[in-house]
Amino acid sequence: MTVTQFNELALSEELHRAIADMGFETPSPIQAQAIPFLLEGNDIIGQAQTGTGKTAAFGIPTVEKINASERKTQALILCPTRELALQVSQEIKKIAKYKSKLFAAAIYGGESITRQIKDLQRGVQIVIGTPGRVIDHITRGTLNLDHIQTIILDEADEMLNMGFKEDIEKILKQLPEERQTILFSATMPQPIMEIAKKHQKSPKIVKMAKTELTSQLIEQRHFSVKSHLKNELLTRLMDFYEWQSMLIFCNTKQKTAEIAEFLIQKGYAAEALHGDLAQNQRNIVMSKFRHGQVQILVATDVAARGIDVENVEAVINYDIPLDPEYYVHRIGRTGRAGRTGVSFTFISGKESFKLRDIEHYTKAPIPAGNIPSSRSILAKRKSQLEAKIEATLLEAQSEDFVFSPQLEAVTEILAALTEKGFDNQAIAQAVLHLHAGTSLQLDKRDIDFADDFRKNRRSEDTGRGRNDRYGSRPEGRSERGSSYGDRNTSRGSSRTTTRTTNNLRGDMARLFINVGKQDKVSKGDILGAIAGETGIKGREIGSIDVFDSYSFVEVPKAESEKIVRLMNKAKIKGNKVNLELAK
Repeated sequence: MTVTQFNELALSEELHRAIADMGFETPSPIQAQAIPFLLEGNDIIGQAQTGTGKTAAFGIPTVEKINASERKTQALILCPTRELALQVSQEIKKIAKYKSKLFAAAIYGGESITRQIKDLQRGVQIVIGTPGRVIDHITRGTLNLDHIQTIILDEADEMLNMGFKEDIEKILKQLPEERQTILFSATMPQPIMEIAKKHQKSPKIVKMAKTELTSQLIEQRHFSVKSHLKNELLTRLMDFYEWQSMLIFCNTKQKTAEIAEFLIQKGYAAEALHGDLAQNQRNIVMSKFRHGQVQILVATDVAARGIDVENVEAVINYDIPLDPEYYVHRIGRTGRAGRTGVSFTFISGKESFKLRDIEHYTKAPIPAGNIPSSRSILAKRKSQLEAKIEATLLEAQSEDFVFSPQLEAVTEILAALTEKGFDNQAIAQAVLHLHAGTSLQLDKRDIDFADDFRKNRRSEDTGRGRNDRYGSRPEGRSERGSSYGDRNTSRGSSRTTTRTTNNLRGDMARLFINVGKQDKVSKGDILGAIAGETGIKGREIGSIDVFDSYSFVEVPKAESEKIVRLMNKAKIKGNKVNLELAK
């Protein structure tokens, strides 16, 4: 039996209200197949990946069958990661919103076990946890499994990949014989089938068809690019599309940190999410991402398990996934809740065969994408600025428009400049120059990256990529020989650096700052302080070099005096700073 509407399901009024509040109108394919079986008490094997609605598929019937008057644990949900356990817990609580006596708790490593013990002692009917922490509570006697009626293994394949097979077996052996066993997995390798055969009774099979593995709402493209051009391609795409919320996937923890640092230096609000972060750090990063304080999340596949943010506009596969199944998991983070999304995959060297494997697995072509040229990006910026100015002019012409004190000051400035003999066109040009800064300029180099990209030409200009726009050095080069040996030494005008101002673009200036690594100052700290204190846009700031006791930063020359004046009254990481023009 499958259903086409939630009102066809024999659910309590409380659940129907909660489902309506969550914005569900019609069941997803996996929900339509699984929920009726689960309500009847069947064991099931469900093959589904992130983004298909599988949490609600097992969560709705689980909540419906709980006896809320009994403060005993009746359902246990095992998840591979802390993020997924927390995400599932939040979803269960939404489903149980109107079940006033029903309580759920998430238990996982990296967080205070004392708080979790208190939650369990108060009595919770549904426990969501990672295998290791669940066993810890069982051993301590703080989690009693005697009354378990439902056990759910969510993303079972990932739990096996992470080495939890023995833990899962140990937990399953301690459960009551009479129970419902639910297994959800993106793939069905042999170890999964062995668990099903050993611990399930005549399970029903619910499976997503391969044609449903990727959403039609997601635009998928690939870009064949040499490794040293990936950063240039990434920022070029971001400048053109201007996504407000995006995920970048890398295959290693080190690469996530490198890409996040690169983006922060370029003025983007980015954070890395990987397995080395402590749980409280991961929680902070995810909270910032959900609330829009972080625009870009750079993550590994395992760390991203459980990420469920509805407004992700784009997924960038900086590294092509190691397995076609991971590709489906990755792109499932966008194109949700009826919204459209994009998924761009970077292909380097001989990775084209991996792309063919993905296309074969998803049964969907991934065509080549077009690289936005610097001229097209510039045209877009001009158009946007023109639209903003036009909207302001039209607003000022309306009958009910009231001049604000700010606009009255603008009028006074305009009148004063007119009296001095400047015409309106010259004034407008000067204002636009100050307002737009370098954002309306083409790159200094003559070679268009899009053309060079297609030719796969390697040159110094190409290696510099977008950094050349800011006068920064090619990636991988280091700066040596600075004469700023000690920040406490005399700082006269005779100071020089290996890179002099002759190496800068004509519209940029290089500033010396008397703080560095020993002050626990990073490039992101410097960029954030300057942008926050002066109002300069982060992407207008050029190269930042941090040494042990001092740093250098490149800024728009027209704003350099203002930056020095304002920053010399500020602090960076609690350190009073002194900025000077490097000569």
